[in-house]
Amino acid sequence: MSWLFLGLAGVFEIFWAIGLKHSFGLPRFGHYSAITICMGLSIYFLATAMKTIPLGTAYAVWTGIGSVGVAVIGIIFFSESVNLIRLLCILLILAGVVGLKLVSR
Repeated sequence: MSWLFLGLAGVFEIFWAIGLKHSFGLPRFGHYSAITICMGLSIYFLATAMKTIPLGTAYAVWTGIGSVGVAVIGIIFFSESVNLIRLLCILLILAGVVGLKLVSR
């Protein structure tokens, strides 16, 4: 169950990062409210997962999910640059996340 919570924490991290992109740096109450809720849920699920998943593993996986998710969404929906080196780096992060899951107890 902790890994499910960790996955949810990563998904909410992606949501708040995308929310920041959509706010355009302007103070919009609705956007900032949604961003704050997503941040809170992300931290809540991360903290819950850390009850049984080691700190280093949980934090690395959480940031990895967020990094890969935001990078892929940026490429698909925001026309961010895509090249072989960038894709390779994203795959390396993903391999690290999967590797940590496979070797954790």
